[in-house]
Amino acid sequence: MSGPVHGTWEPAPAARWEDAYLSGNGRHGVMVCGDPNADRVIVNHHTLVRPNGSEHARPPALAAELPQLQDRLLAGDVTAAERFTDGRELQWVQPFHPAFQIRLRRAVAEEREDYRREVDFATGVCTAIRGGWRSQVFVSRADDVIVQYVTEPGLTTDVTLDPQLPGAPYNLAVGHSAILTPDGALLTLRVRYPGSDRAYTGVTLALVTGGSTRTSLPGMRIEGARSLLLLTRVQRHTGELDALAEARALRALLPDGDEDPYDRLLARHTDLHRPAYLRAGLDLGADDAERALPGSELVSHPKSPALLERLFAAGRYHLLSAAGMLPPRLTGLWTGDWNTAWSGAFTTDANVNLQTASAAAAALPEVTEAHAALIHGQLDHWRDNARTIFGTRGVVAPAHTDGESGHIYHFNREYPLHLWTAGADWLLKPLVDHDDTRGDRDPRTAAVLAEVALFYEDFLTRTDNDGYLVVVPSYSPENRPANASWGTLNAAMDLSAARHALLTAAEYHPDTPEADSWRALADRLPQHRINADGALAEWAWPGLEDTYDHRHLSHLYGVWPLDEITPYDTPGLAAAAHRALELRGAENDSAHGHLHHALIAARLRDGDRVAHAFDQVLGGDFFHASLMSAHYPNRHVYNADAAHTLPAVLIEMLVQSTPHRLVLLPALPPTFREGRLRGVRTRFGAEVDLTWTPEGATAVLKPSRSLRIELRTSSGDAQSLDLVAGEDHVLTSGTW
Repeated sequence: MSGPVHGTWEPAPAARWEDAYLSGNGRHGVMVCGDPNADRVIVNHHTLVRPNGSEHARPPALAAELPQLQDRLLAGDVTAAERFTDGRELQWVQPFHPAFQIRLRRAVAEEREDYRREVDFATGVCTAIRGGWRSQVFVSRADDVIVQYVTEPGLTTDVTLDPQLPGAPYNLAVGHSAILTPDGALLTLRVRYPGSDRAYTGVTLALVTGGSTRTSLPGMRIEGARSLLLLTRVQRHTGELDALAEARALRALLPDGDEDPYDRLLARHTDLHRPAYLRAGLDLGADDAERALPGSELVSHPKSPALLERLFAAGRYHLLSAAGMLPPRLTGLWTGDWNTAWSGAFTTDANVNLQTASAAAAALPEVTEAHAALIHGQLDHWRDNARTIFGTRGVVAPAHTDGESGHIYHFNREYPLHLWTAGADWLLKPLVDHDDTRGDRDPRTAAVLAEVALFYEDFLTRTDNDGYLVVVPSYSPENRPANASWGTLNAAMDLSAARHALLTAAEYHPDTPEADSWRALADRLPQHRINADGALAEWAWPGLEDTYDHRHLSHLYGVWPLDEITPYDTPGLAAAAHRALELRGAENDSAHGHLHHALIAARLRDGDRVAHAFDQVLGGDFFHASLMSAHYPNRHVYNADAAHTLPAVLIEMLVQSTPHRLVLLPALPPTFREGRLRGVRTRFGAEVDLTWTPEGATAVLKPSRSLRIELRTSSGDAQSLDLVAGEDHVLTSGTW
């Protein structure tokens, strides 16, 4: 067998921007349509958010009113939190939007059958070919530039930078320039937002081999050339931008001698991209004929192992490509429409962590560094949130951010997101996992954890009749009790987050006086409650009734991604969590809900539920031909949740780890008869390659540090395993 395919292809250009192939370096992103007659490359940049007034928004000044709210909630006023507001209307964060499209229009349109477009995940190159015409596009990780290379004998085409994409405001201030310089032809597009001093500029340097080039606003015309190399960058700014200086900077990327400029740029990029992409992989022994299918046909085979292989590869590729200066947004790093759903924001109460869930295990530290950049870039605003809303020291994270502001201002009665205090711990958990994986603690993470603990020191002051601390107000994203309002008491996620944050802060600061006080504070938190249905209750406050039909599973935070509730250490709570999972509905069939369900099911060793979640997503027509996903079935609302989260589910059902435990094949669905997962990183510092067949399984552990771990296998039995740094350890199912 030939092995999994590291790419995907189509026999026709993308007619919809949602089907365009994607490339990115975590700053710039492109969507490549690949039309020989009228090609479009849609340009995106992580910094491009449209001012809408929220750039000046600040958190509500409610700290003085907090004690009165706590009194009312503790006294049984189930709607008291609805009045904990400064009266403002719901204000969305600044919406993410595309920059422009690079248009290439050939002089003579042709219709021919010999067409193919493809994207190579190992290089990030999107290629389209028809006859003698060939287009290659990638976004360089090394040089932070969009590279587009078109070759054809006698190439004749018009080139423009076009900002008129769907949903663009009619009153954008747009300026074009096109000049010939000693460094090549230069196109610039300057766009200023209505009523704002903020603007962005696109600069494209064109190097033409052969033929003639002339400018013709708003672009240029090339006739009879052999090749066209376009180098493009976007800059967000206020004031003026020196376009000629930008052109010189682009020209400086090119070699002075006989070395081919495209090959030089590609080699520098692939030196960084290829090793990252190839660190991990999944082979499910799929049929080679199915592996050869175009993506648009393969997604119509929901039971195909070849589809899961390709989606695993595409998910890691897209996740790597979307993460750099920031982690992926709701749309990753891409959109072809100014009207992005939910502002194309970073929705932190579920989606960001779900999309980046595979970063540590799937060997993508670049993604974790991008996640860390979002956190560390907003800490001053997180401090403002804690002080202004709650009157405390420390930090409180927002549930929505545009990447610029970390202030909490997106809230209303139905979504009182300003009451969510678990966000900092939830967002820091991937950084803690990353530290476990590499065996070293980042001092930046340690410092933020201490600030989270300081918040809880000041916030956790109320107690119940038994002397336990009460989280009040409390909020479980984005659900409400059946018999109370959204803002209430002792949400399970808040209890898990507070306990985890305090104990983890103590672990990161073990020899400090604060560590003992943080552990003591954690011990005063109440345990989770099991309701009358035998399920772990979403609110651990007596009398609050569960609402089961909801897409979020915030109350099971202790199962995934935390290790607070496991079948091995807390079997009673694990059984209650499993019952809660059984009772949970899918609400609106959002992709993130199904895959969040699957991640928790995998931790609870329920392979059938994992398989059911796959059936819902793969059978629900969630994937575009680009293998980017949608938020809802039938490819409704472009969204990266399914694409980026699916690799994490596949890993969790095969390999799980803690700093002192390895679990092999915990939740393997019966239809996954054979396969190989390679390159998985564990939180105890070993790389794992796992192979399984109906006859047995083999795992090769490559530890980077020496320690004793507990091994758990599909039987659930435990045994101790001594690992020595640098020495491979081979496990077979006969030794399990």
